[in-house]
Amino acid sequence: MADENIYSQNPTLDEIVFENRNKEYGAYDIRHQYPRLLTKSFIIGTSLFLIAALSPFIYLTIKNMNAEEKKVVELELKDVLQEDPILEQPKEEEPPPPPPPPKEEEKIEIIQNVVPEPVKAPKIETPPPPISKQLETATGIENQAGVKAPTNYAPPPSPPSTGTKASTAEVKPQVTNDVYESVDQSADFTGGGLPGFRKKFENSFDPSSVEGEGSLKTQITFVVERDGTLSQVKATGSNADFNREAERAVKSIKIKWSPGKVNGEPVRSRFRFPVSMNFE
Repeated sequence: MADENIYSQNPTLDEIVFENRNKEYGAYDIRHQYPRLLTKSFIIGTSLFLIAALSPFIYLTIKNMNAEEKKVVELELKDVLQEDPILEQPKEEEPPPPPPPPKEEEKIEIIQNVVPEPVKAPKIETPPPPISKQLETATGIENQAGVKAPTNYAPPPSPPSTGTKASTAEVKPQVTNDVYESVDQSADFTGGGLPGFRKKFENSFDPSSVEGEGSLKTQITFVVERDGTLSQVKATGSNADFNREAERAVKSIKIKWSPGKVNGEPVRSRFRFPVSMNFE
């Protein structure tokens, strides 16, 4: 009765709307409970929001509480003498191993056969006979046994001289097939000497066929024949590709050489041609 009196004195909107109606109907109950439910929902929602927002801070706080205490280490700075850095000296490139010495060909035993030059026999002078002997007999070119003749005896005529002189045999050096290591006159390239041969070699050399970097060296040896052609071309170096291409370049040069000479005669002689090239 007290509630009814209060509602009768200060009627709410729900009381006015549901006046003289069935208040036991669900709509009246829902509208009557709505403010309380709204307040309850606001409190629960706000609580959940605060829990979600503050959970990281709560987690960090708990973690910091359980964390071990930090150890404090005292450091004392001291002056350190700064030494000059030691600069490593660049390593010197080791020179390539020297090429093996060229194999010397076996020499054929030769017996010297030189015709001796004829030499005129020295004239043996006979001392003149004494004056007493000359007065007793005749004098002449040759001694002759016989009777003593008066001093006015005419000596026999001397045999006519033939007027021929002993001819000297000209000695020519014997031509052999040996390869001379040293000659009186060195072989020479007819296409401009050694500079011309080097230029021909550089023009014929193909660097693309050589695999390698840096400075490559080799020594090419070949035999200059008596007719000016080349034979026994051989390159001795540390790089096989470089040796092979160097031999090919020398063989491709078709211009002949002037052969080496010994005693004015052309002979077979060995020639050495060093080569050095840089590859990047």
